[in-house]
Amino acid sequence: MHWYLVHTKPRQEKCAFENLECQGYACYLPTLLAEKLRQGNLTAVEEPLFPRYLFIRLGHEDSAKSWAPIRSTRGVCRLVSFGVEPARVDDNLIDHLKAQAACTQSAPRPLFSPGERVRLTDAPFAGVEGLYQMADGQHRAMVLIELMSRQVRVPVAPASLRKAG
Repeated sequence: MHWYLVHTKPRQEKCAFENLECQGYACYLPTLLAEKLRQGNLTAVEEPLFPRYLFIRLGHEDSAKSWAPIRSTRGVCRLVSFGVEPARVDDNLIDHLKAQAACTQSAPRPLFSPGERVRLTDAPFAGVEGLYQMADGQHRAMVLIELMSRQVRVPVAPASLRKAG
């Protein structure tokens, strides 16, 4: 038994994972927690570590499960291969990813990081760029903007911030 790489349809990694597992395949979908804006609120969501990819464990023996149903599974695009040979993934890499996932699943990755350039979208500072400083509780963020030749800290709702180009 070896690990292989499955290429999924856009944003259908979980669908492909669930459907492959229902068919009896051993799969692994590494994920991480990340902050996202949903309807104006910051929420922690689980998203794939490698968008559009997941790992599947397959065998070569006669008694091994058939590979044929994989391509027609809902959410799956194809099995990644180089030429006609499917791309095999080292077991040590999967073990390392699983070990890392066990250590880092406690806190979500923040939407903005300190020092990152952001653009305010709501009045009175709509269109003004500044530097993200920190989260100030769950419903506010501190942004450093230049106002009248001085740097001023402004508390804003995270929903009114966008990453600057």
